[in-house]
Amino acid sequence: MDDLEKYIEKRKKRAPAFADGFETGYEQFKIGVMLRAAREEAGITQDEIAGRLRTKKSAISRIENHAEDIRLSTLEKFAGAIGKRLSLKIA
Repeated sequence: MDDLEKYIEKRKKRAPAFADGFETGYEQFKIGVMLRAAREEAGITQDEIAGRLRTKKSAISRIENHAEDIRLSTLEKFAGAIGKRLSLKIA
């Protein structure tokens, strides 16, 4: 376990409110990171994907940095705009 993981575990024990929202927030953060990584791997800028989705660059930034409550249809469009397809898994 690295230092960050140790810190998170200690913080969860000290602050129940932090622990309650941590997992949900972390999952949303990971979605944004995955979207950005996929876009960058495809060699597409935020401006380019915004044009493909007929939206603004700020909307793409918001999706990548604050992916909470993102619609499934938006994820599908984002994936299509970078030449990928969306695949979901329930675990």
